[in-house]
Amino acid sequence: MKKVVVAMSGGVDSTVAAYLLKKQGYKVIGVFMRNWDSIVNNDFLGNPNLDFNICPEEVDWKDVKKIGNQLEIEIKRVDFIKEYWENVFQNLINQYKIGRTPNPDILCNKYIKFGYFFDWVEKNIIDFNFIATGHYAKIENNQLKKPIDLNKDQTYFLSQISKKNFKKILFPLQNFFKKEVRKIASENNLIVSNKKDSTGICFIGERNFTNFLQNYIPSQPGNIVDITNNKIIGTHIGATYYTIGQRKGLNLGGMKEPYYVISNDIKNKIIYVASASNESYLISDKAEIININLFSNILENKEIDVKFRYNSPGIKCRVKLINKKKLNVYYPQGFKAVTKGQQAVFYDGNLCLGGGIINKIWFKNKIKK
Repeated sequence: MKKVVVAMSGGVDSTVAAYLLKKQGYKVIGVFMRNWDSIVNNDFLGNPNLDFNICPEEVDWKDVKKIGNQLEIEIKRVDFIKEYWENVFQNLINQYKIGRTPNPDILCNKYIKFGYFFDWVEKNIIDFNFIATGHYAKIENNQLKKPIDLNKDQTYFLSQISKKNFKKILFPLQNFFKKEVRKIASENNLIVSNKKDSTGICFIGERNFTNFLQNYIPSQPGNIVDITNNKIIGTHIGATYYTIGQRKGLNLGGMKEPYYVISNDIKNKIIYVASASNESYLISDKAEIININLFSNILENKEIDVKFRYNSPGIKCRVKLINKKKLNVYYPQGFKAVTKGQQAVFYDGNLCLGGGIINKIWFKNKIKK
């Protein structure tokens, strides 16, 4: 009997993944990862869960133990609080401090779920064959591909994991739609069948993000400036708290139309904005991508797709490789609000080619300050 270790979060996806694998004849061991401690990590401002008698992580741990009893599988627990802080969270804070917008979920997968967790399993679980998660993704012929449920496709978040681990990874939900997963949980009376999906920051959860950042980045008020005329039209509590393309939270009352963040000048504590009728300032047509992690070769003369955000559509592009860790991506049709620090992930149809960090952006309407 082959042995598979399932990363169990206490949610419906990882629970059904474990259920399906056991049904397929695997010996299943569930492991719960605890990666965040609100008290130790000074997570007070913006945290809606502090009034609870028990923190959400411990609620999830209790659910995982109950799931273990239901499925009659062995359950273990491991803490990566220090590793998460050093490899994921400090990066997030450092990037926001310099005016960039990182994606902690991608780093979480790279360093924790498919990094330290893999290492821990190899050291602590004897003779295991596979590691499985509840991600909606597919590994086929040693390639990362989109799952059948494109609305839940999570390959974007997996774009920085190491290809060397592909042969040991199972994604049991790759051929299921989310509604089918819920149905399986309900039909088998799994205790998490109606549990709400986790949202927010990986392993941290929902937060009032501006308030949350103030736990780690002191507020530095400054001016909001209209980039089209260089006039001050408002004030803000900290340029590091805003991201390119952001509309909400600017508190620009009395305006005839909404305003968008165009750029932020951290040194001079200025946020530059433009009205909706001037949103052409957000349109770029070229970007430099660094720290690239490629699963498959990208051909410079071939048109492929790029996603600049998880919830954005893929757009047609061409690339020029600069070196093993850097490339330029060209999209002459233009795209709005490409943001430094975010990830660009490349696709050839349903095949995920890999991705990297957006480092420089060339705007169609050159910004003059």
